[in-house]
Amino acid sequence: MSVRLNLPREVDSVPAVRRLLRCALTILRVDRQAGADLEIALTEACANVVTHATGTDSFEVHLEVAENHCAIDVVDEGSGFDPAAEASPSPTSERGRGLFLIRALGENVRMYSSPRTGSLIHFEKSFA
Repeated sequence: MSVRLNLPREVDSVPAVRRLLRCALTILRVDRQAGADLEIALTEACANVVTHATGTDSFEVHLEVAENHCAIDVVDEGSGFDPAAEASPSPTSERGRGLFLIRALGENVRMYSSPRTGSLIHFEKSFA
């Protein structure tokens, strides 16, 4: 299954795309833990766009879901961020765990960003 979504940069987009992913994973009978990991990573990537991608009104999510593998891209044309500066969150901080969680829960994680041209967060997950 391949889905490309163009979503408004608003809070309601996050649960909508998460539900779509959950439905696809359920249809393919993907392991629940792998599915939960993907849902959390996708939620964090989309929430980061909604919160931080100033300068744009929308973003794209590309889902490629197969029986044994899933690849996800979250793309925006916002102000950008420094992926290297987001290594690990402070233990006392209540924020800043999104990119850390994506790296921990995903495989083949790639993050690209450039000021005024936007960002790409790519991650994958193989299923048992």
